[in-house]
Formats: sequence, C-alpha cells, structure tokens
Amino acid sequence: METRQKAPIGRPRGFDTDEALERAMRVFWEQGYEGASLTDLTSAMGITRTSMYAAFGNKEDLFRKALERYTEGPASYGVRATREPTARQVATAFLDGSVRASTQPGCPAGCLGVQGALAAGDPGRNARDALVTWRNEGIALLHDRFRRAVDEGDLSSDLDPGLLARYLMTVANGIAVQAAGGATREDLQLVADMALSGWPSP
Repeated sequence: METRQKAPIGRPRGFDTDEALERAMRVFWEQGYEGASLTDLTSAMGITRTSMYAAFGNKEDLFRKALERYTEGPASYGVRATREPTARQVATAFLDGSVRASTQPGCPAGCLGVQGALAAGDPGRNARDALVTWRNEGIALLHDRFRRAVDEGDLSSDLDPGLLARYLMTVANGIAVQAAGGATREDLQLVADMALSGWPSP
C-alpha cells in the first residue's frame, strides 16, 4: 500500500521575508504609518494578510521592524558619522548623509523617521512614540560624541553638547521635510553647508 509522504515540519515560507520587509519599509517611508493601509503593505510585499501577521505580527510590529531596517540601511549614516575624528567632521558627515538619504534616487523623498508619523492620530500613537524615541536616540548619540569632543578639547568647554546635538538633528529633520516637498539634493546640500559654516571652533 502506498504511503503519502508527510510535508516536512517547519517548511520554509513561500516568500523572501527580507525582500518583503524592504518593500514594507518603502511603503511606510512614502506614505507614513497611518497613510499605509494593510492592503498597500501586503500588495507591495506580495503576500497575504495572514502571511504578514505570521511573519511580522500586526501593522505596528511591522512598522517597528521596518524602522529597524531603515536605521540599519538608509539611515546608517548617523552611526557612521559619529566615528569621524573631529566634531566638525561628525557634523559634516551627519548632514551630508541626511541630504543623500533624503534625496536618494529610486527611494521615497524625505526621511521615514521624520515623516512616518507626523500626522498620526490616536491609532498611530504608538508609532509616533516609537519615532520620538528613535529621533531622541539619534540626539543622544550625537550628544555623547560631542561631549567626548569637549573632553578631548576638540570643542570649547563652554559649549553645550546636548544643544549642539539637537541643533544638528533639527537641521537634518528640516532637510528631510524640504526633500519631501521637492527640494533638490543640490539645494539641500547648500543648506547643510550653510548650517556648518558657523560651526564652533575648538
């Protein structure tokens, strides 16, 4: 008697989760948290809602995973910038990275971390809070680096490293908003250069 072979346990999913997450990230980047419907997301990812829930959890979970991917990908310039040898080089690399990431050909204009939940109402509160935390972590990273620069004598001791970090992040966020509104890479690079022209000397 012929026996039917059982399907292997833990068989692989019928889609590439990495590629699906990349596509979801782009939808959130372009449309924001509330603007991205489940239909938009699953259509872009090429999967069913059931598969999405099984692989990534609910929409909020998916958004957090997409934000992580964005941090490690398009927004990775932030961490890299803090490794520059001087505070001025950190600031230059940070703003240059912001301009490039916000105006990257083939990607949505602007920044997922800025636009993701700007207009989020109550349903998007958790996503908005996640982005506030995300931006504050970026400020803290710059703050720590600038505090080190003060300790090393690379920045004057009368400067507030926290204020300097917030200033830089505010300029970067403004660059992202302007990029989303259609400003060109060239124009935004001029803005970044102007912001750096008054950078404090040691």
